Order: sequence, then C-alpha cells, then structure tokens
Amino acid sequence: MNAGNHRPLRMLVTGGGTGGHTYPALTAVAAVRERAAARGLDLDVLWVGTANGLEARVAAEHGIPFRAIKAGKLRRSPNLREVLTNLADLFRIPVGVLQAFAIAARYRPDVVLSTGGYVCVPLGVASWLLRRPLVMHEQITTLGLANRILARFAARIALTHPSSAEHLPASARDRAVVTGNPVRPQLLNGNAPSGRWHYSLSPELPLVYVTGGAQGSRQINTMVEAILPSLLTRAQVLHQCGADWIARFTEVAAALPPESAARYRPVAYVGDELPHVYAAADVVVSRSGAGTVAELTAVGRPSVLIPLIPSAGDEQRQNARYLAEVGAARALLEAGPSADRLLAELDALLTDRQTRATMAKAARSLGRLDAADALAEVILQEAKSPWTRLTAPPRAPK
Repeated sequence: MNAGNHRPLRMLVTGGGTGGHTYPALTAVAAVRERAAARGLDLDVLWVGTANGLEARVAAEHGIPFRAIKAGKLRRSPNLREVLTNLADLFRIPVGVLQAFAIAARYRPDVVLSTGGYVCVPLGVASWLLRRPLVMHEQITTLGLANRILARFAARIALTHPSSAEHLPASARDRAVVTGNPVRPQLLNGNAPSGRWHYSLSPELPLVYVTGGAQGSRQINTMVEAILPSLLTRAQVLHQCGADWIARFTEVAAALPPESAARYRPVAYVGDELPHVYAAADVVVSRSGAGTVAELTAVGRPSVLIPLIPSAGDEQRQNARYLAEVGAARALLEAGPSADRLLAELDALLTDRQTRATMAKAARSLGRLDAADALAEVILQEAKSPWTRLTAPPRAPK
C-alpha cells in the first residue's frame, strides 16, 4: 500500500525543556520521515510541549506544527521555596493532562514519541488512555522521574545505555531496546573554514568553543570571564553564553584590549552553524549532559567537561568521568572547580596538538552514529498502520 491511497502516518512528539530532550526528538522526526518515505508513506508530525520551552522554538525553526500545554514539574528534594512551587505545579498537572488528552484525541496519532522532560507525562497518559502506542526514549544512564512514570505505559522503551535497563521497573524490562542517543546528522558534516568565517575568526589561532547549553551556564560563564585575559593571549574563544548573559559579555568584550577583543566572540545562541563550529573548534568547554556527550563523541572533539552538580543521579559527573577515563576528555569533577583549574587544563591542551588528536580519536570511538536510524525503526515498528484501527485494549500500568 502507498501514501497516495491512505492518509499520512501520524506521529505525535513530546519532549523538551532542554536541548538534551529536544534535539533527539528533532533528529528522530527526520529519521522517521526518511524511513517512512522509503516505505511509500508520508509523515505528519505534531509536537506538543510547553510554550516557553526550547522545543517551541526548535519546532518553529523546522516548520513542525506545535501545540502548547500546561505542565507541572515535581522537584524531588525541594527547599521551602520549591515546596510552594511544587504546590502550584500540582494544579497545572491535571490541566495539562486534559489538554493533552484533547489534542491527542483530535489528532489520533499512529504512534507517540516521548523523549523526556516533565511535559511528557500528560501526553504519555493520554496515549495510554487513547490506546495509542508510546515509544519512550531515555538519554541518561538512570531514568528521569518522568520516564520512570511513563515506563509503565510505554509500548517500547528505547535506551541510550544498556545499563539503564537495571533502573526500569521489572515489568517493563522486556519492552526495552538499546538504540543509543540520536545525534543530528548535519553535525557530522561540519566545515571548519565555514565555522571560522561565520564568526570572523582567524584560521591561524586555535579555537576554544565554550557552551553552557542553550540557556547558558552561570558557573561556566563566570569561570570563563575570570580567565579570558590570559586565555586570549594564546587562543580565540567563541563563547555561547545564553540570551540572559549576552549583554554582560558584550560589555566584557568591549572592555578588552583591541588585540584580545579581536579574538573573542560572545554569542547568545549557536544555531544551524553548530556543525561548522564543532569542526572548527580545537577544544570544547561544556557541561556533560547526555546530549552534549553524544555530540562530542559523534564529531570527535577533545573537551574540558564541567558537569552540572547536582544533576539527576549525578549523571553529568558520571558522563564526564567516563570520558576522562577513556582519554576522550578532561573533567573537572569537584563540586566547585576554580577558574585557574580550567585555565590549566586548556593550556595543557592548546600547547599539545598530539594530545588533542589522541583525545579526538578516543571520543570518536565512543560515538554511535546509527542511533537515529535505530530509534526510527523502533518507532515505525510500533506505529499502527494508518489504514487500520487499533483494537487491542491498552496495557494496564503496573
């Protein structure tokens, strides 16, 4: 059968809040679209998330229809202020579930993909109530709270790491499959001269790319500001500092001596040019979330990792330690690393081209480039044919 005689395959996507949840979903959409087309099917996608989340912007940038719902986040170890926020969010959760149910009932997806974040819970519940198959993807070694809930509803559970299966409810483990963490394929086709040209950077000096994630990182930004005068004597710095910090670092750049200012580029956000930035970077300074680690290993970039502490299950520190142990990164694992420590690690790498090459090779050996295709195949296996009706009762959560 072909798409000419039947409606498109409908996929509802939910996930977001951070790049680690958003970009795997975006990559999976592209991979499913390509594989569906090879089978003679068009793909219709609807993304559901929060109005102020990264997912809303990413969906708009890529022409994916988007619907916003309310979502409440439950903080597991709240302080007094967060207890009050938890109470407010408790009222948002039932509203979000009702909104999600209405959207899913109207859209009638053939399959639902969830990539994590608290916004996923309402859609996961709605998919079960409407007898729509849910494919849940987990990026980290342990399971986030949202995915621990959804694991009981999911038809299939796609994992990045084999060890994640140990954290699943026993009743869900037979539905788990290891796919890896999808990385945008365009990241693999970066052009170093294009990356330097885009930001008017010299082809002669080594380039340090600093990123704290889409929103920026106070800790990383503060450390970088402290070492800039020294670092810029031996390297160029492209600093993705976040929208809330760009005014501050524009002032920092203006106050630098002219020779140093010519070597420093603060930017709020790096978008479609990221593949070229990765290709141009001699060293990357970043957090060590699952998405970042997947990208660094896929493109084979040496890095200095500054894990977010605390993170869920201390995940970022575990990621950073693992890359450091195999020689793919330097890791600042202490709770409050100093700016001088960061400068020392960068100095060691910037002055030793061979060490950087060895680290790049070690990083590349860890990358899983087929993760998007593997996840797309799981999604298509679970999707109910668009010309048939689902008749089996929903699996009861346990």
